[in-house]
Amino acid sequence: MRASDGRLELTWLGHSTVVIDLAGSRLLTDPLLRTHNNVLRRRGVRPRPPQWADPDAVLLSHLHLDHAELRSLRMLPGVPVLTGSRNAAWVRRQGLLGQGAEEWTNVGAVQVRLVPAVHHGRPMPHRPNEAHGHLVRSAGTTLWVAGDTAWYERMAELPALAGTERLDVAIVPIGGWGPRLSANHMGPAEAARACAVTGARYALPVHWGTLHPPLMATFGDWFERPLAAFEAEVSAGAPGCRVIRLGHGETWSPEGDRDA
Repeated sequence: MRASDGRLELTWLGHSTVVIDLAGSRLLTDPLLRTHNNVLRRRGVRPRPPQWADPDAVLLSHLHLDHAELRSLRMLPGVPVLTGSRNAAWVRRQGLLGQGAEEWTNVGAVQVRLVPAVHHGRPMPHRPNEAHGHLVRSAGTTLWVAGDTAWYERMAELPALAGTERLDVAIVPIGGWGPRLSANHMGPAEAARACAVTGARYALPVHWGTLHPPLMATFGDWFERPLAAFEAEVSAGAPGCRVIRLGHGETWSPEGDRDA
């Protein structure tokens, strides 16, 4: 059941896919809904349809294959896909409802808009290479969905853009799908710094512990390492922020946080 009356619930479905239930609206970020993603393998169970069914909008950060998985997007017919204008045109060419969201866009009682992301490595010749994050706000709650991005100084301006002194939740990437993190990504230290400069009360770490090349998940501890490192970095550098620790398919709400 969806959160209503201004309430917030977050469900992490693995990698960068999060269900945001806020004030009666449901948003789905970078949907990866199938068992695997191209050559990458998923560790953990495939998301169950009741967990992500009937979103009011998709928030699409960029068009890399682990974020814009076309067969997953086609499982959401008729759902607006809020992304950059060039990406939206590509989405429309796939027969879906791509929509630019450079300014505040209403989704029920919630508003969404794009914000910058620095993620221009690995350009794809067959897809646009725009990259953005999203701000989400209701009457009483603000969230930042960072998407894939490197650190940039103007992150500190995001609360003012959302009309608040500090963000309630930052959904930030902390890892990747291999032992080494490629350029134009935040690791645990950069993600913790992002939480500090935005004043985030809570942080949900994503983009870790889900996808891996064939067989690689069996070597070393790289798969689990980002979470503990992120928690340590937040404790040291952003002590006013609480890390939301979720497994795949688990749900969190501030009302259920006993220490909130």
